[in-house]
Amino acid sequence: MRLNILLFLSSIPLLTSCNGQTSNQNKNTDQVIKGDTVKELGKSIMVVYQDEKNVYWFGSWETGVYKYDGIELVNYTTKHGLLNNRIDEIKEDEFGNIYFGSANETSSISKFNGNNFTTLTAVPSENWKLESTDMWFEHSYGNTGKVYRYDGITLYELQFPNPPNLSNPFDIYSIYKDRKGNIWFGTNPVGVCRYDGKSFEWITEEDVTEFRNEGANGVRSITEDKNGDFWFNTEYRYSVYDSTTQKSNKFYTRHENIGGLDGKPDSNLDEYLSTVRDNNSNLWFVTYRDGVWKYDGTKITHYVVQDNSKDITLFSIYKDNNGDLWLGTHENGAYKFNGKTFEKFKP
Repeated sequence: MRLNILLFLSSIPLLTSCNGQTSNQNKNTDQVIKGDTVKELGKSIMVVYQDEKNVYWFGSWETGVYKYDGIELVNYTTKHGLLNNRIDEIKEDEFGNIYFGSANETSSISKFNGNNFTTLTAVPSENWKLESTDMWFEHSYGNTGKVYRYDGITLYELQFPNPPNLSNPFDIYSIYKDRKGNIWFGTNPVGVCRYDGKSFEWITEEDVTEFRNEGANGVRSITEDKNGDFWFNTEYRYSVYDSTTQKSNKFYTRHENIGGLDGKPDSNLDEYLSTVRDNNSNLWFVTYRDGVWKYDGTKITHYVVQDNSKDITLFSIYKDNNGDLWLGTHENGAYKFNGKTFEKFKP
C-alpha cells in the first residue's frame, strides 16, 4: 500500500499574552501541579521521549502528555496549564526543564519545570544565529516558513529565506542537529535545509521526495548513519560536505542505496515517516501501515506491528537512554521493542 499520509493540523487558539517572552498560566508559580493519575495511555501517542532522569514522556494528539516514572502514570492536559492537548515534539534543556510543542496557530511553547507549566510566547525576529545551547522548535502550521529558536531567555520566531529559485510556501516538519553542530530543517514541500550559523544551503524537493505518482510527503525525519551520510526519509542516502571538503558547486552527493524497503524495483515503500540509528549502528525505518524495517548496512529485516492480528498505523520511532526502541502510533498507544518484536506498552 502506498505510503501517503497528510499531517492534519489542528487549530485551537488557547492562549494569548502580552508582547513578552514568558507568560505564567498559573497564578502561583510555586504551585505544584499534580496532573491526573491514570491507568493507561491514550490512543494517539505520536511522540515518545525519555528525560535525563529516565522519566518517560508520551505526547498525544488528543489528550495532552503522559509522564511515567516507572511507578505512576500521570496525564497533563490544558486544565493543568499545558498549552494544547496536541503534542508534536518534546525536548529538554540543560537544567531539566521539559518543553512541549504543538502544531497550531499560536506562536507558543509549553515549558514544564517539574512543578507547573508556563508558556513561552515567540517574538518575531531576524536574529538568526547558532549557539550550542540553543533549542529549536518546529513551526508546522499554515505554510509560514517559520521556525523557533530559544536561547534560554527569549523564544524567537524566525522567517526562513526562500530556497533558491523558489517562492513556494512551506512548513517545517523536522529539525536535526548533526555531529558538527549544524542544524537541519526538513520541510514540506521544498526539501531540506542546512544552517551552519552563517548561511543556508538547500537540497531541493526534486532531489529528496521520491513519490512516483503523487505529491510530496515532506521531510519528516533526518538522521546520520555510521559513516556520516544523511537519510531524509527516502530510499537514498546523501554524502554532505563542508567548505573544506566540497569539490563542486553542490554541497552534497545523492547515492542510490537500499531502494524500496521490500526489495521490489517499483516499491511503494520508497519513503517512510521516521528513522533512528540504534546502538549497533543499524537504521530503523517506520512506515505508515507496513510496519518497521531494519537495515544493517547489508540486508533489510521486516517487523510487523499489529494489534489483535491487525496491522496498525505508525508515526514515529525513538531510541531511549538505554538504547531501547519505541514506536508512536496514531490509534494504538505506544509500542516497545523486546528484542524480537514490537509489543504494546502497558505501564
